[in-house]
Amino acid sequence: MSTAIAGKMTDGATQAPLGLQRKIGWTGAFWVASGVPAFLLFTIGGVAATVGKASWLVWTVSITFVFIQSFTYAEIAGLFPGKSGGASIHSAIAWIRYVRLLAPVSVWCNWFSWSVVLSMGAGLGAGYVLNLFFASDAAINSWQIVLVDLGAIKEGMTLRINATFLVGAALLLACFAIQRGGILRSARVTMVLGVAALVPLILIGLVPLLTGDLPRSNFVPLVPLAHDAAGHATDGSWDKAGWLMIFGALFAAAWSTHGFETATCYTREFKDPKRDTFKAIFYSGLLCLGVFILVPLAFQGSLGLEGMLAPGIYSGMGVGKAMAGMIGGGMVVETVITVLLILALMLSIMTAMSGAARTSYQGAVEGWFPRYLSHVNAAGAPTRSMWTDLGINLVLLLMSDYLFLLAATNVAYVFFTFLHLNSGWIHRLDRSHWERAYRAPNIVFAVGVALSFVNIALIGLGAQVWGANTLYAGIVVVLMGIPVFLFRHYVQDKGKYPEAMVDDMQLGDEEGVSSRAGVLPYVALGAAALIVLLGHLYATS
Repeated sequence: MSTAIAGKMTDGATQAPLGLQRKIGWTGAFWVASGVPAFLLFTIGGVAATVGKASWLVWTVSITFVFIQSFTYAEIAGLFPGKSGGASIHSAIAWIRYVRLLAPVSVWCNWFSWSVVLSMGAGLGAGYVLNLFFASDAAINSWQIVLVDLGAIKEGMTLRINATFLVGAALLLACFAIQRGGILRSARVTMVLGVAALVPLILIGLVPLLTGDLPRSNFVPLVPLAHDAAGHATDGSWDKAGWLMIFGALFAAAWSTHGFETATCYTREFKDPKRDTFKAIFYSGLLCLGVFILVPLAFQGSLGLEGMLAPGIYSGMGVGKAMAGMIGGGMVVETVITVLLILALMLSIMTAMSGAARTSYQGAVEGWFPRYLSHVNAAGAPTRSMWTDLGINLVLLLMSDYLFLLAATNVAYVFFTFLHLNSGWIHRLDRSHWERAYRAPNIVFAVGVALSFVNIALIGLGAQVWGANTLYAGIVVVLMGIPVFLFRHYVQDKGKYPEAMVDDMQLGDEEGVSSRAGVLPYVALGAAALIVLLGHLYATS
């Protein structure tokens, strides 16, 4: 299980190979991944506006599913202590023996889905910064230069330059400057941000639970949201329309709750990967389990249905005011909370930039992404991958509708999680004699595989809730990975895989590795395609 570490740096007349550096323990990865709970800020309003009083149930079900799945993730990651990039790289090694194109597509789906967090986090953070210093009706908040009308994709969507873009770009550059110093510096900064911002925000969010201020009327009747003839929100029922709203909310929530799998991205940088890998994802999972269950519960208990449906909660801009109201604070408290929210969003950007850059770096090492991405600097940071993420997200930051972007990329992300969970049993069959630093209990492992098909069903049943073209846009995102791989493989590598990659992927008949899975991977893929098709037909009929 060797690993090719690419990247060179010129120092005068000499060239020294550089690679990622083993500088952190599991706590370092825990803090780098601690930005995942802040993903609640992106989707808590959208989920509430979709299902109303059933919001807390959606979040509880979603994070419980992912926590169960994480034990499979931990087992797979432990097989490859020499690889960075996390789950998509580990699943690619399983699938490449059966459907070689799925290996780069899996990595692409994971990378692109994580990369867009940068633009969404920066956009939301920029909104908080502008609200902090300017009145909502100030000219700086209203001017914009429209570059492209994207109404054909979704009504009202454009690419535009405005104050949000400029401030958001500054936030992205600040995170980049911190992370180019390597994983150890990133871990230290995220620890400071986590303690200074995330911990206080979580405590504030839990105040209604601690005080018992949770009116029963804010939770019952436990039914999905509906709208009357005048368009006003009302209690719905568990009919087809209600269930489709639940599926749509679970689909959107998955984008946030699945995020702590990023803790496995740093295996190559752990001092003791056999011990640190499981601990990193397990304790990151426990943090997310608590936050994604308790904070939505507290928000719903405090705000009630009307409060959750407020435009400021949907956009995220009103979260600071809502949290200040939870503890009876005024303008000063709201200002302090807004500053904490900005820092929390910086933490989420740091988390996404770290994970996405290492995924594209390892993808380049393996021969799937363009070769230039396999470069690291003297501090062991994959700077070219980071620059690429930055450039792409500056373009995405121009978009006027982040929630549509989230939903479209989530199609690719959920597809990746399906591939990853099913790679677990492929690895068990094909690499049955390999040493496993951690082995998931069989019952938990089996439930994880079953949940992979539940997840894939959410694409067909739930994506259309976020726009008629969401599923199709998501499929386009998935397919975009194919030309990227074809360029690397046939233009740069002339149709040959890198020699080290062939060894690492065990493409031949190496000792201890064989294609025992037979036709089962194809059966799983066929079943997934059928489930998505039937779900979409049912949802749109």
